[in-house]
Amino acid sequence: AALPKATILDLSCNNLISLPSDFCSLMHLVKLDLSKNRLQQLPLDFGRLVNLQHLDLLNNRLVTLPVSFAQLKNLKWLDLKDNPLDPVLAKVAGDCLDEKQCKQAAVKVLQHMKAIQSEQDRQRQRKLQAEREMEKKREAEQRAKEAQERELRKREKAEEKERRRREYDAQKAAKQEMEKKTKKETVQARKPASSSRPPQPPRHKHSWSRSVLRVLLFVLLCVLCTLAACKLTELQRQPLCVSVNTLYEDVLAALQNHKTLQNMLQQNSQQ
Repeated sequence: AALPKATILDLSCNNLISLPSDFCSLMHLVKLDLSKNRLQQLPLDFGRLVNLQHLDLLNNRLVTLPVSFAQLKNLKWLDLKDNPLDPVLAKVAGDCLDEKQCKQAAVKVLQHMKAIQSEQDRQRQRKLQAEREMEKKREAEQRAKEAQERELRKREKAEEKERRRREYDAQKAAKQEMEKKTKKETVQARKPASSSRPPQPPRHKHSWSRSVLRVLLFVLLCVLCTLAACKLTELQRQPLCVSVNTLYEDVLAALQNHKTLQNMLQQNSQQ
């Protein structure tokens, strides 16, 4: 790592088990020999070595290659012989028995790793899409739940308002009924008081007064008839008529003694 501009590095025959992550900072490497070691895997960011053209991994313990291997776009030579490779990868890499086969191995392995990378990218995209859809579904469910809760609160509020309105109407109706009942009781209470002065007594009194008046008029008429009969007929010499005439003259004399009546009588006499 202290030699970042190194272009050729030979680490063959060193019994290396692994490479540190800082190894991938040697981005200027063009040729790298890691043959005859005990490497079980390469660093995950091995693809950072973008200038690498020649790679020898002969006789290691590699089973797979990191997906970032597909980024080695300048790789032109590759040897993967004598590794316990995955059967598919081993078939793609071939034997690399000569220069041509090693060049073909580089091309085919890069294509294979790019296909794997693309498939992983697609899987990642599908996973992300599924996660987004799941998130959208959760958001939609949450919105539906919130809308349902809002609708429920709105319905409860409307029901509470309706209940209060019914209570108010019931109280108003009860109040009106009470006022009506009180008014009716007041009217009924006033009715006996007014009926305590029934029109019958005045009618009886009036009919009684009329009866008395009729009797008085009848008596007066009888007196006048008697007086006229005693004054104008031959009955005036009868003892009853003599008494009546005497009483009439006495009453007339008594009335004439009263000054007021005398004046009235004088005016009547003059008339």
